[in-house]
Amino acid sequence: MSTGLWGYGNAEGYNPGSDLTGFRVEAEDGHIGKVDKHSEEVDSAHIVVDTGPWIFGREVLLPAGTIQRVDTGEKTVWVNRTKEEIKNSPEFHRDKHIDDPDYRHQLGGYYGGIF
Repeated sequence: MSTGLWGYGNAEGYNPGSDLTGFRVEAEDGHIGKVDKHSEEVDSAHIVVDTGPWIFGREVLLPAGTIQRVDTGEKTVWVNRTKEEIKNSPEFHRDKHIDDPDYRHQLGGYYGGIF
C-alpha cells in the first residue's frame, strides 16, 4: 500500500480491500456526502464523493492521502480538509477525469499545497 497523497498508507483504520462505497464522508467541519466510488490503484488511490445537495449534487475526487481515518463499524470516512477546501477543489467530471493523469496532477497540486 502506498503512502503520500495518492495512497491510503496514513489512513487510520483502513484495511486494504475494504469496500468504502456508501460510507459517509466527514470533513474537518462537517458532513460532505457519501463515497460513490473508490480506488486502491498504486499511486492513484482515491475516493469519489457524491456531495448531494451540499454543493448541488457535484461529485468531487479526493486523493486517498486526504483520508485521516476510516471506521468500518460506523461506515464513516474522515478527511483532513475543510468543506470550503473541498468545495473549491478543481471541478471533477467522472467521464472526463476518472483516469486522466493531468487531472490527478492538477488535483495533487491543489491538495498537496493545503496542509
